[in-house]
Amino acid sequence: MLKQGKLTVVGAGPGDAELITLKGIKALQNADVVLYDALVNKELLQFAREAELIFVGKRKGCYSYQQEQINELIVQRGLEGEHVVRLKGGDPFVFGRGAEEMEYATENGLKVAMVPGISSALSVPATQNIPVTKRGAAESFWVITGTTKAHKLSNDVALAAKSNATVVILMGMSKLTEIVKLFEQEGKKETPVAIIQEGTTENEKIGIGTVASITSVVKEKQLSNPAIIIIGEVVGHRKTLDGITRQVSGKTLKNQIPEPIL
Repeated sequence: MLKQGKLTVVGAGPGDAELITLKGIKALQNADVVLYDALVNKELLQFAREAELIFVGKRKGCYSYQQEQINELIVQRGLEGEHVVRLKGGDPFVFGRGAEEMEYATENGLKVAMVPGISSALSVPATQNIPVTKRGAAESFWVITGTTKAHKLSNDVALAAKSNATVVILMGMSKLTEIVKLFEQEGKKETPVAIIQEGTTENEKIGIGTVASITSVVKEKQLSNPAIIIIGEVVGHRKTLDGITRQVSGKTLKNQIPEPIL
């Protein structure tokens, strides 16, 4: 009798291969097939030694598989009694469609499990010494998708611009001009902004400016996707925290990735 198939959705973390959970590694080790995205660090695939590896991600707007095809592939392999691991960048429940895939798999008779990942929304700013909250500077934070399903800027950005919270925008580089305009309308031209491209990886780049200057910084630094936009007073605290780190480690972060603490 064929065993019941299973889908495990796993968060791969923000890019640094060491920022995956032990539970995520165990899922890869027990996989029969791994469906992985473009932002997943391929070093992680070494843990899936017994599995078939299938790239289902998107590169420069080109899809290797449409979402409906991914759903069908999950079910097809699961109904063959296999353990399917869906490996997704960051956390699968933060703009990752992990919930949709789990719902589809359940509706088609598969067991499902989810392994959370370290979200880039928090970890990428952290690796550049930017806390999303800090007493006296920000009591809360927003995490917003810059581009909705309809390819428009989320209405939540306008609401966030009215608050004193830190605003973290994912997938928003193509909407940067619109984002800047919304914050300028709220009188926040001098609010600090950081844009971090390919955070936690060896290709990491960062640009620091204000709402008024950040578009010029982006052009100067040639920043592009994948990148995270952080808007708020906490960005201004990076210099102080960088100084503390420099005293401890003997070097500045700038565009470097911190050495892992073992």
